[in-house]
Amino acid sequence: MRIFLRFFLVLSLLHGIVYGLDFKQTKVIKLKKDEQKKILVKYDNIIKLFEFRWTLYKNGGLVIHRSYDKIISQNILYKRYKNNSFRLELKSPGAGKYYNLPYILVKFEDFDFKTDEAIFKLFLYDDAGNVSLKEIK
Repeated sequence: MRIFLRFFLVLSLLHGIVYGLDFKQTKVIKLKKDEQKKILVKYDNIIKLFEFRWTLYKNGGLVIHRSYDKIISQNILYKRYKNNSFRLELKSPGAGKYYNLPYILVKFEDFDFKTDEAIFKLFLYDDAGNVSLKEIK
């Protein structure tokens, strides 16, 4: 029984490594307070605008304001906790009948007190490979 459990554990770990998430694009973004980052999201002849900025860093929490497809949201991200990121689905749930929906994962990495900048990592997951991101300056 122990051999079977060990084999199952090793097999499940290998499955996680082989079939793990494959992020198509990764970017590091540094933003000062109220500096807005604008990113064009392109897929299927559709262009949408994703914007986000931060307004307050207090007690380890970073207040984020974001907008995508005319939907405005606010998040509080913490560096040391499970809620250090937010996920933004790029297509509506009905659009991904035969594959996983593409999304952007924005992770709060660190806060630089010397320059008063928040450091984020932006990950693009796109199983079908038809989404592209372009930063607007």
